[in-house]
Amino acid sequence: MILLLPEISWTTIMMPCYKVKGEYLSMEILRTVAEIQAYTRARKQEGKTIGLVPTMGALHEGHLTLMRAAREKCDIVIASIFVNPVQFGPNEDFDAYPRRFDEDCQKLKTVSVDAVFYPESSEIYPEGFCTHINVDGEITHKLCGAQRPGHFQGVAMVVTKLINLARADEAFFGQKDAQQIVVILRLAADLNLNVHINMVPIAREDSGLARSSRNEYLSADEKRAALILSRSLRKAASAYASGERNVERLKKLVIDCLNTEPLVCIDYVELYSFPELKAVTAIKQVSLLAIAVKIGKTRLIDNVILGKERVEA
Repeated sequence: MILLLPEISWTTIMMPCYKVKGEYLSMEILRTVAEIQAYTRARKQEGKTIGLVPTMGALHEGHLTLMRAAREKCDIVIASIFVNPVQFGPNEDFDAYPRRFDEDCQKLKTVSVDAVFYPESSEIYPEGFCTHINVDGEITHKLCGAQRPGHFQGVAMVVTKLINLARADEAFFGQKDAQQIVVILRLAADLNLNVHINMVPIAREDSGLARSSRNEYLSADEKRAALILSRSLRKAASAYASGERNVERLKKLVIDCLNTEPLVCIDYVELYSFPELKAVTAIKQVSLLAIAVKIGKTRLIDNVILGKERVEA
């Protein structure tokens, strides 16, 4: 257990190696708010703990790792599949984002998910909807928040609704979206949401590339170029392990490495304390080294967490 922000407890999940035998044949498909409310009400009356894994679909092994973490910890696992329109900017890839629900369901069955919530936008944002949740602080004004105005407002809105609808005791998110996790932790604390936030380590391809639904946008040459992200982070992590603590020197290692790849256009390379996302000059606590780049038209992010974990007493 790791203690992050005051009054917020969370867990970094270290996944065991195990296989689910067979398919889980009784997975419920919930399409409406009324259906998920009825389903979760019944499970709570049975005394079950509920784990929620919010996704936008186009599932890959990274998502399935989150499902396995939830399955390990909770009686009931609910996955949501919802491409949330309000977290996309006007020139982003909402229309192009891959949608393949039937294929996603087959994958969810292999990891024993109990129910999938697959609503239309009108269920989440019905006519007359005019409420907004805005985590407006230093943690949202940097990294992806600085490049994608309004993004985390959209994330905060949909995550709050999903946690409430699922009556989730536990919610599971991937480390690749580390800033999103920080925002959700702040949200959960500020709104006194009765949910525990779990961060699951980044799932990578054998090549080292962080798994992402957007990887399928990449051509063969672009995917080869994208390997420089994990390579640059490994170089910094190796320097840290050898005793380097200076933030600017660690960032320069990453920038110099990224600049060796002609197809890469750097968006940011930043290193902050984690999860506070405070500026630091030297690593003396848990810290996040985060990068974002564009390769062709595709924006990719990756990160590594440096420093010893603070263990809750």
